[in-house]
Amino acid sequence: MDTNNSYEVVVNKMMKDDLFSQWLGIQLLEIKEGYSKITMHVRPEMINGLGIVHGGIAFTLADSAFAFACNSRNQLSVALDTSIQFLKPVHVGDTLVAEATELHNGKSTGLYLIQIFNQHQHMIALFKGTCFRTSKKIIP
Repeated sequence: MDTNNSYEVVVNKMMKDDLFSQWLGIQLLEIKEGYSKITMHVRPEMINGLGIVHGGIAFTLADSAFAFACNSRNQLSVALDTSIQFLKPVHVGDTLVAEATELHNGKSTGLYLIQIFNQHQHMIALFKGTCFRTSKKIIP
C-alpha cells in the first residue's frame, strides 16, 4: 500500500489501534476513499456449538471493512445502523474477503454495502451499514 495517501494513513492508524481486528488476523488488502477490502483466515476457535463458524465472525469482518471505509476521509464516523444477511455457512479453514463500497457520502451520514466472499468466490454474507459522521478527526 502507498502510505502517502491520507486515507491509507488514517486506516493504517485505525488498524494499528484495533486490537480485536488484529486478534482476528484481519489484513488490509485495498483502501481508497470510501472503500476498503480486507481479508482473514478462519481458525478453529471461531466455531460455534453447531459445528460452523459463529455468525459474529462474519459480522465483525464486515464491521471492520465498514469502519475502515467510512472513516477513510479522517472524519470520525461511528455505526448508526447495521444489518447482515447470512447466505452460506462459513467453515474452519475458509479465507474470507470483505469489500466495503460507499453508496452515499453525506455531510452527517454515510451508507455502505459490504459483501463477504469465501475463497471459492461464493458470497457468504451481505452487510449494510449507516454511519454517523462526527466533527472530530482520527488524525489531528
